[in-house]
Amino acid sequence: MPGGARGLYRRILLLHRALPAALRALGDRYVKEEFRKHRAAGPAEAQRFLREWENYAALIQQQINEDKQNLREKTVYGIQLTEEKLNDFRDEQIGQLKELMDEATRPHKKVIISKDSEHKN
Repeated sequence: MPGGARGLYRRILLLHRALPAALRALGDRYVKEEFRKHRAAGPAEAQRFLREWENYAALIQQQINEDKQNLREKTVYGIQLTEEKLNDFRDEQIGQLKELMDEATRPHKKVIISKDSEHKN
């Protein structure tokens, strides 16, 4: 992928710092995995890949700004995918999307470690 990919990758991870912790962790994992998978993409696929991630970064930036300015009652990140957009996805992408949705909607357990439970040598 072209050198601009590294800058976009960093920008997205920086944007994720403004997200709630669970969403940030999920987003960071997904971004890292996707950029890793597309390292050796051909020029046309790389261009399409980067364009979609640029759109994502712009959207998240806008939503973070709106949240900071309290322009929305409830903070919601991302967008609903249209049926047309979903029809353009390959089966593998649909599977990834389902995994991402499952992970995002799964109740997250908080792990609390107290001093009493620390391992003592």
